[in-house]
Amino acid sequence: MSTRFPFTAVVGMDDLRLALLLNAVSPAVGGVLVRGEKGTAKSTAVRALATLLPEVAVVAGCRFSCDPASPDPGCPDGPHPDGGSDARPARMVELPVGASEDRLVGALDIEKALAEGVKAFEPGLLAAAHRGILYVDEVNLLSDHLIDHLLDAAAMGASHVEREGVSVRHAARFLLVGTMNPEEGELRPQLLDRFGLTVEVAASRDPRERVEVVRRRLAFEDDPVGFAARWAGEEAALRERIVAARELLPKVVLGDAALLQIAATCAAFEVDGMRADIVMARTATALAAWAGRDEVTSEDVRQAALLALPHRRRRNPFDAPGLDEDKLDETLEQFKGDGNDDEPDPDPGPDGPGDGGPDGGGGVPPRAGDGGAPEAGDVPEEAPSPPQAPAPRGSGGERAAVQAAEPFRTRMLSVPGVGDGAAGRRSRARTEHGRTTGATRPRGALTKLHLAATVRAAAPHQRARGRSGAGLVLRRDDLRQAVREGREGNLVLFVVDASGSMAARTRMGAVKGAVLSLLLDAYQRRDKVGLVTFRGRGAELALPPTSSVDAAAARLEALPTGGRTPLSAGLLRAHDVLRVERLRDPSRRPLLVVVTDGRATGGGPDPVGLAARAARLHAADGTAAVVVDCEAGPVRLGLAGNLARDLGGTAVTLDELRADAIAGLVREAQVNRSVRRAA
Repeated sequence: MSTRFPFTAVVGMDDLRLALLLNAVSPAVGGVLVRGEKGTAKSTAVRALATLLPEVAVVAGCRFSCDPASPDPGCPDGPHPDGGSDARPARMVELPVGASEDRLVGALDIEKALAEGVKAFEPGLLAAAHRGILYVDEVNLLSDHLIDHLLDAAAMGASHVEREGVSVRHAARFLLVGTMNPEEGELRPQLLDRFGLTVEVAASRDPRERVEVVRRRLAFEDDPVGFAARWAGEEAALRERIVAARELLPKVVLGDAALLQIAATCAAFEVDGMRADIVMARTATALAAWAGRDEVTSEDVRQAALLALPHRRRRNPFDAPGLDEDKLDETLEQFKGDGNDDEPDPDPGPDGPGDGGPDGGGGVPPRAGDGGAPEAGDVPEEAPSPPQAPAPRGSGGERAAVQAAEPFRTRMLSVPGVGDGAAGRRSRARTEHGRTTGATRPRGALTKLHLAATVRAAAPHQRARGRSGAGLVLRRDDLRQAVREGREGNLVLFVVDASGSMAARTRMGAVKGAVLSLLLDAYQRRDKVGLVTFRGRGAELALPPTSSVDAAAARLEALPTGGRTPLSAGLLRAHDVLRVERLRDPSRRPLLVVVTDGRATGGGPDPVGLAARAARLHAADGTAAVVVDCEAGPVRLGLAGNLARDLGGTAVTLDELRADAIAGLVREAQVNRSVRRAA
């Protein structure tokens, strides 16, 4: 086993270390989600936590880590007789982003189950993580079907494997820890809420601290064993402190005054459901035990709110996580009770609050002005937008960015045909999950059995195989894989006209609102998105294809307008982007969304002809395309419709893009039909 970087040698990141240690003290807190930019030692700190956890007692020979004191009565390896037990280190199991469903939940041998009636089950990662840590790096990139299994296991504390009527269940209670870079996309709200705490991390801007990070990392890489030995004393002391806090935890009193503050805080910040209240209560109790106290204080409640609430306040993917700390302090002061709140400030432990020393002592997460990385909560939750006065024109007629109008629910846009891309919610595709549409011979391991097709394949050979009993004589060649159809996520590439012909502020605001609505739709349908803009003399790839729709929204908000309309340049730039993406991810089908009024006034001596030829390049590649016609005014030239025909796609107006507009047309048609019948 390779030597891990010591937890106590991690420099800074006090809030991250505190959140991890609180979960080590009380796994019921519910895990940690670590958000931050790349290269900030997120994974290093998480992997180092496993060495600090106390040993786990398990039933000897049990593959599912049953507790000898209370073995799982439904354990597939059971029933367990009274007897031997083993002690082993707590495991940290890593779930790769590209793992298969069988790797996560386990594999059931369908052939043996059908032919012999034997439940031959090979445990997966959920079984291995039972009573330990399940770590998911880049958790925001995890496939939907794996997320569904994680949600089920986290909610029920057990994993269920169901295959054609054959069922296996085993306990799966684990500490869920995930790391992610928000630039690569956000988490589904259901999984986001399953993480007890969240922490934002960023690289230190203090040169001395950065020097110490580099010095320790180089020393570890030169001699991992020797480096770990130098920190062994601090690691042992921290491990003992965790054990002591665990022993104290059941004795900690959560008084009515603290409980009222918790409830008032969750209500004030309008978090959904009751899970936030429960997580805050458990976190505040763990904070008191970590500090060596037997009673929860107001400061414990405050720290618990900073760790447990920021990710629960998001209403859509474009909202930045965080808390208004002034509002938090006002709420706590308003509901201050007469119980434990008159006590002096809580003892933060022997190492002081926020101490960056090697023992990882638990104090208050860094706040603004403390010299640490800025917290998301340091930014007011609703910063007022500055008034938008028209910016002076430059030499190219450029104007400042226009604020987007309110987003709305859009109509369904999809790629025609049936694809094989990543699971999502937009276009039809052959997927591992969905309705069964046929059967085929399996390629590799059988994952989804088509029972009827398997029986039909085996039935004609039963006499030749000497069948004499009630059981079916089955061969490997008889097995049939179910072909299923579901939905896939696509690459939605936006090509947005930011030229002078679109620069009327009210109109451009409506256009940005429409694109923002489409981005929100792309987030909900699990798409990758990219953004190409064109104006002035050429086109720019404002955002390479990514899963981060909030990054696209930020680029859109900052988009200036003005200048000529090089439509052909925008289409050619989009063609280059899609050509590269087909090589990188050939199974993900693209959807080109061109947002323009169709005018072309730049790019060569014949801008309209150049734009038509560029559009036909996309049509020749078979790229599905939609033109959002932004033309306004009583006189319409219909240029966007011509562009859509050249692209081999369809054109919709801004009004037609609204889902409620489509519903309104349907209702109007129904009313007219009723009137005609009555007449």
